[in-house]
Amino acid sequence: MPIQSNRARRLASTHKKVLGAERLAGGDLASGLTRTPRVLLPYETTLKRLLDLVLASLGLVATLPLWLLIVIAIRRDSPGPAIFVQERVGLAGRRFRFYKFRSMHTDAETRLLDLRENNEVSGPVFKMRSDPRVTRMGQILRRTSLDELPQLINILKGDMSLVGPRPPLPREVEQYRPGDMVRLSVKPGLTCLWQVSGRSMVSFDEWMEFDRQYVHNLSFWLDVRILFRTIGAVLNMRGAY
Repeated sequence: MPIQSNRARRLASTHKKVLGAERLAGGDLASGLTRTPRVLLPYETTLKRLLDLVLASLGLVATLPLWLLIVIAIRRDSPGPAIFVQERVGLAGRRFRFYKFRSMHTDAETRLLDLRENNEVSGPVFKMRSDPRVTRMGQILRRTSLDELPQLINILKGDMSLVGPRPPLPREVEQYRPGDMVRLSVKPGLTCLWQVSGRSMVSFDEWMEFDRQYVHNLSFWLDVRILFRTIGAVLNMRGAY
């Protein structure tokens, strides 16, 4: 169901701060990203960033004891680092180092080619309900969404926001259709409409439509609604694997 918004009227009165394709770095141009300039709302440049800093800081401090327990559990469960670092694509096609608790064996990327034919979702993304690369501890982390906690650091660094489209892999962006590129016109988020609407149970086309709805209707109250719905989505674990 489309989300109603007064975005069009607000865009007419906002200040003229523009993110254009000319601001893309050389590496971003190499990824093939092209798009028209997008006017930022005052909320995006002020209150949204303030909320990100305050809530991410509080969340980080409150969960630090849990981080310690998770790190110990991951290291005891399988060899390798506790934090997984991966290159993802963010605002305007800029690439950044994305953090999460490691939920797979360290050879997961090399084993991906052998598993491609078992992909259970549409589009350029890859997901398997019973992915053999996922560790025992990783299954728990993924079901509870605790593997996402390190992204609080990405939020504090400014690479991500609390709410926004999930950050894609460069190889996924290379397969985007023109209409999918709009999701790169806002900062990626820790949670989003897709996250609270079924996650892996949602088709790729529906996922992209959720992200387009978010970009076109971005507002303080939409972010608040998504944050509250995220609590229920995490608790019922629907589509999390």
